Amino acid sequence: MSSDIVKFEVSDYIGVVTLNRPPVNAVNAEMKDRLIEIFDAATDRDDVRVLVLTAHGKIFCAGADLKQRPDPKVPGQYWHHNRTTRELGNSIKECTKPVIAAINGTALGAGFGLMAACDIMMAAEDASFGMPEIDVGLAGGAAMIREMFGKSWTRRLMFTGDRIPSSELYRQGIIDSIWPQEQLLPEALKMAARIAEKSPLGIKYAKNSCNFVELMSPKDAYRFEQNFTYELSKTEDAKEARTAQLEKRKPNFKGR
Repeated sequence: MSSDIVKFEVSDYIGVVTLNRPPVNAVNAEMKDRLIEIFDAATDRDDVRVLVLTAHGKIFCAGADLKQRPDPKVPGQYWHHNRTTRELGNSIKECTKPVIAAINGTALGAGFGLMAACDIMMAAEDASFGMPEIDVGLAGGAAMIREMFGKSWTRRLMFTGDRIPSSELYRQGIIDSIWPQEQLLPEALKMAARIAEKSPLGIKYAKNSCNFVELMSPKDAYRFEQNFTYELSKTEDAKEARTAQLEKRKPNFKGR
């Protein structure tokens, strides 16, 4: 599953996904296929409970590979390109395991989209972000930006192509934390380790709940979460959590 352009390693229930397409880790068709394969497989792997997405080099991802843009004259090519681009983000969102983005450098366009699809976002102090899709043709970026920013910021990013420093995203509460470059991945792995200690079923239910309630009214969302809680209460992990708490010990979760 690991390849030359996407490295994938698993240790202690943590899967580390590393973009490795220098110099800018541009997203091409092969990278999309490998990432979708990894995140889809992670859902079914018992040895993976959480993933960290990061990149080699100084750039997280500078966007789509413009040298491999689809040819509108070839029937279906452009539609296939758009479909796989959407499915890349969906594979991260729909993966039942949490995905932490450790954004080690610039994230633009498709790179911004990769980051936006993740559950928790951490960044290097010198990282920057932008959605300059207006420079090469709109690519559906407004929806991703609007999910994070207000109206004015969304349109500013789209119209100007401005790059926003990680410090500003942290100030606005859009990313979890910022770190010196050398501390970023270790801190992301620390957070991943904390998540990996939790009940795999509890985390699965929590992520599914977060994804669905974003689209619901508060009334419907609360009912949805209560139903999830009821199903979770009948699992072995729920019983183990209660027993461990009473016995004042660390729980031993098995994902059942």
